[in-house]
Amino acid sequence: MKTFSLIPQMTLSRRQALLVTAMALTAAQMPAWASEEAPDAFIKRITNDTLDLVKADKSLRSGDMSKLIQLVDVKLMPHVNFRRMTALATGPAWRKATPEQQKRLQDEFKILLVRTYSGALSQISDQVVLVKPLRPGQDDKNLVVNTEVRGKGDPIQLDYRLEKTPGEGAGWMIFDLNVLGVWLVENYRTQFTKEINAGGIDALIASLALRNKSNAKPA
Repeated sequence: MKTFSLIPQMTLSRRQALLVTAMALTAAQMPAWASEEAPDAFIKRITNDTLDLVKADKSLRSGDMSKLIQLVDVKLMPHVNFRRMTALATGPAWRKATPEQQKRLQDEFKILLVRTYSGALSQISDQVVLVKPLRPGQDDKNLVVNTEVRGKGDPIQLDYRLEKTPGEGAGWMIFDLNVLGVWLVENYRTQFTKEINAGGIDALIASLALRNKSNAKPA
């Protein structure tokens, strides 16, 4: 069975990598008026609000998986351009896939990420996020906000790739993130490409489905 690691070959432990990535993506909770906010201010406010929410909820910190999954699915996923993320991770094979294959791949990839980040959320303790000044002159369709996660140990680089959604009041959407120099989409694309080259898009879907089924079993 193939497995899909989030951050390969880093000094960061798997637990730390999952935690940092979860903190990154949970920053996507936002109200409709967030489009009037600068993207760096948006990341700072929402990240800190989310950390406070998790720290204050004993059931989340204790690993209540159903509640964690609900938190991620309801508060996070609606504010991630998940179709774009899946397409970028799949690479050229995405355009050749049928609409049914695209939907199945997107569904399985979503389940994988939701469970990954749900498990990591319970590890939040004393972490805080420092948002760095926004680099000027960036394109709203591919804008990067740089941050550091600070807690025990050395600061951890954490960058967000955002796009401004069309329409008044639509706000910002996350479609990629970077932990210690490794972009999530690029990392998954490498793994997905190997699977596709070996057996095609259906093999990738089947492998993700098998992984999700395994993850769903009680520990």
